[in-house]
Amino acid sequence: MVFDETNLNIIRHLRDGRKSYSEIAKALSITENTVRSRVNRLKKEGALSIAGLVEPTSIHNHIIAFVGVRLKTMNLVKKGEEISKLKGVVSVAVVTGRYDLIMILMLNEEFGLLEFYTDEMSKISEVLSVETFVAYASFNLKVPYTL
Repeated sequence: MVFDETNLNIIRHLRDGRKSYSEIAKALSITENTVRSRVNRLKKEGALSIAGLVEPTSIHNHIIAFVGVRLKTMNLVKKGEEISKLKGVVSVAVVTGRYDLIMILMLNEEFGLLEFYTDEMSKISEVLSVETFVAYASFNLKVPYTL
């Protein structure tokens, strides 16, 4: 999928997920049908998702944690995909540096770090080590609700 300037402008307007296609079309001086067809194409090709996102620190009894993962294998993509399906996982990325993967977790009182590591992460083989960073505050972080 090529992200031309029109696609990028449409996506910028969609940051307000309740903005109508007609409002976007008017702001960009294009037709509503153009907006609709481009959004549908972006969604169909997997380049765009429209979802409700939450500010995690605003939800009572929920935390966000970042976890660095070191693996015994170099099959990073496969392990990243495996981990991304675990309960509480918002996102997994293959990264450079001292970790192989970085995860973002959303957890709560009923399903916290202990439950995540013992019930979920223990299913993943070839994990050498993890390091957990609990976020006390976040800025501009919006995530899908995963629990």
